[in-house]
Amino acid sequence: MKKVFKLQDLDCANCAAKLERAIAKVNGVDSATVNFMSQRLTIEADEASFDDIMKEVVKTCKKTEPDCRILV
Repeated sequence: MKKVFKLQDLDCANCAAKLERAIAKVNGVDSATVNFMSQRLTIEADEASFDDIMKEVVKTCKKTEPDCRILV
């Protein structure tokens, strides 16, 4: 399953790259793309456990970029 989320307060392209790498390492995430210009996060993951995966992704986002929020 592929979903796109809006990001809020993502500061720079370097932060976007760091966040993308961190989210890609979350168990269950097949691919993750963070676009700084459009402030969007695209995640591809298993549909059956997508909600649990997103909880981990939100935690990872808070750890990696404390100011950035994923608008679910």
